[in-house]
Amino acid sequence: MKNFLRGLRFAWPYRGRLIVSIICAVLAAALWGLNFTCIYPTLKLLHAETSLLAEVDILIAGIQRDIDKVEVGLEGLQVKARELDRMVSNRYSEQMRRDATRDLVKQEGRLENLRRSLYHHRLVRKFVQDWLPLDPFHTLGVVLGFVLIAVVLKCCFEFCQDWLVGSVINLGLFDLRNEFFRKVLRQDADQFADRGSADLMSRFTTDMEALGLGTKTLFGRVVAEPLKAVACVVLACMISWQLTLLFLIMVPIAGYLLGRIGRTMKQATRKMLERVSNIYRILQEVLGGIKVVKAYTTEPRERMRFREATRDYYNRAMRVVKIDSLTGPAIEILGVAAIVLALMAGSYLVLRKQTSFMGLKFSEQPLEAEALLQLYVLLAAIADPVRKLSSVFTKIQAGGAAADRIFECLDREPRIVGNSDGPRLARSEDGQLEAPPVRGILHPPLIEFRDVCFSYDPGRPILSHMSFKVHRGETIAIVGGNGSGKSTLLSLLPRFRDPDHGSVMILGHDLRSVNLRSLRHNLGLVSQDIVLFDDTIHGNIAYGARGATREQVEQAEQFRPSHHL
Repeated sequence: MKNFLRGLRFAWPYRGRLIVSIICAVLAAALWGLNFTCIYPTLKLLHAETSLLAEVDILIAGIQRDIDKVEVGLEGLQVKARELDRMVSNRYSEQMRRDATRDLVKQEGRLENLRRSLYHHRLVRKFVQDWLPLDPFHTLGVVLGFVLIAVVLKCCFEFCQDWLVGSVINLGLFDLRNEFFRKVLRQDADQFADRGSADLMSRFTTDMEALGLGTKTLFGRVVAEPLKAVACVVLACMISWQLTLLFLIMVPIAGYLLGRIGRTMKQATRKMLERVSNIYRILQEVLGGIKVVKAYTTEPRERMRFREATRDYYNRAMRVVKIDSLTGPAIEILGVAAIVLALMAGSYLVLRKQTSFMGLKFSEQPLEAEALLQLYVLLAAIADPVRKLSSVFTKIQAGGAAADRIFECLDREPRIVGNSDGPRLARSEDGQLEAPPVRGILHPPLIEFRDVCFSYDPGRPILSHMSFKVHRGETIAIVGGNGSGKSTLLSLLPRFRDPDHGSVMILGHDLRSVNLRSLRHNLGLVSQDIVLFDDTIHGNIAYGARGATREQVEQAEQFRPSHHL
């Protein structure tokens, strides 16, 4: 995931928006959890024959009775502890003192919990008395109105978070695309030939979108969904942290499962993206050479080739779909199993009026049925974000695979390195090419090839010990059969390639020492291939000289048979 993290750096300049989006996610998660707290009072109101205030008073009275009982028991333990302190010290009395101290600490802890609960219930009573009506139906209306307002606010915060995250992702992709394009333009002509423009197009489009989706998922759901789960975990712990912990036993298992699936997903996605490049390559070849395809009636063969490529892509894509589809059900099964485990323990405590299950203490007093139902809803609410995170993990892995392909190109260095500090070529007022003088050479030839050797493959030379000079005013034609090295020889002049041996000189300077940009700016190129840009005729003719006037363009155009256009 190293390259995926490198992709995240393009979002760093817009971290202010990310911080605001995280704040919105926190507020949305808090409102998400608070909505579920309304289940308990709603159930109480539906089953109660008295007002909510009376129900709260009953709960407070019950807690007060428990406090009185614990205080009486605590006084007895304190008396017993003082009596034990006066006993003669021996092994038996020491054991009794330790037992008494343990019971005393336990009862003091229980008393502290009951007093804290009493304090919270009194706060609830004050709120109910000051803000809620006495009639149960009217109280229920207020509670449901609160739920509606909370949902509206939650949706507003979620909208703000999604919008802010989307803006950060698109701005980051904007910067990454421009950086990618800048690096691509620095690459050599041979590097384009090695990979092919179809492969680059695939990385520009499909891979960029996959990386953007993975980044959006990270800043969106990976932030929002865990916050929702945390809010529900906190509220569930307030009911019974023991039952909540029992539910969370499945979390390590789910984490291990997601890790295994994620690694498989990354490999499958990378292979799928490579198949997309194959489809782009076939499309480029066939559509670019459509006249040749039609002239030789090879449409059936090209259709078969394209069908095989798309079939291969289909197989790879279906593997990705299968892995992605497997994740959700697997996590959901684990979540339901955890809920069933916690619900069985909670149901035992409610139905049997117990505080312990299988020898483990789960609460200070028996759970109410309404509290158990609210706990069940909160646990289900925890499982929902976790289930959504399962698909999130696979999308991030897919984004990681796309990032690997993107940064593979970004890290590729050109073999032809320009010398920015080298001597610059320029044009005199009469249009003559000029360069800084070379010591010891008064009138160097305009161009000189000195013992130039070049080969594409080792042991198979294309040019072997080529030497010649071109002086000012001369016109030279390079003539030879197909594959004899004419285009290769001329490609050395603008430094599309460098010779393996020897050197190419211009006005006494080795081309490798000359400022590359000034060299190419002073050369003209008429390609063997037809190259037209999405521009006007004027723009295409003046492509290498954007400041050319209309008269200059028309003068240059006289050399071609399209002047009437």
